[in-house]
Amino acid sequence: MIIWLNGTHGVGKTTTAALVQQLIADSRVFDAEKVGETLMDVYPGLPKTDNFQHWPPWRPLVVETARRILDYTGGTLVMPMTVLVEPYWREISQGLASYDIPVHHFVLHADQGTLRKRIQDDSVMGPSSFRFSYLSPYAEAFQSWLGKEAHVIDTTEFTPAQAASEVAKTVNIS
Repeated sequence: MIIWLNGTHGVGKTTTAALVQQLIADSRVFDAEKVGETLMDVYPGLPKTDNFQHWPPWRPLVVETARRILDYTGGTLVMPMTVLVEPYWREISQGLASYDIPVHHFVLHADQGTLRKRIQDDSVMGPSSFRFSYLSPYAEAFQSWLGKEAHVIDTTEFTPAQAASEVAKTVNIS
């Protein structure tokens, strides 16, 4: 199965994913951003974009890579990845469903003030204009489809460990 951790940049997906992996036996983290980084390595042959998710190969490559990893390793993939464009999410989730891979889709959510503070105070990445630029698109996606599509975990008052525990409990593996 796949546990997909969605939400805006800076909400704690990567940190939570590592903690979820510790709570679920035979699980591993697969960051689909690595697929985007691979495509960026061949960028001169691809159209200019501000987000690798807009490149049509990214979505099926994420599906195929996840499928191949699961075929090889079995178990559970924990995938921390922001996807805010509904048709992109549909393409990915339908692609995974076509291989009978169950997906538990979570949105790690926090109010805008909390998100701004987390991004501003991030000790690893520091304040990031890239992350700040996604707060509004995230809010729009959350209101229009994302908040209805997935299991929402409000992390405003949660630690990453509490969020990870909630994910594990929700998929009945704790």
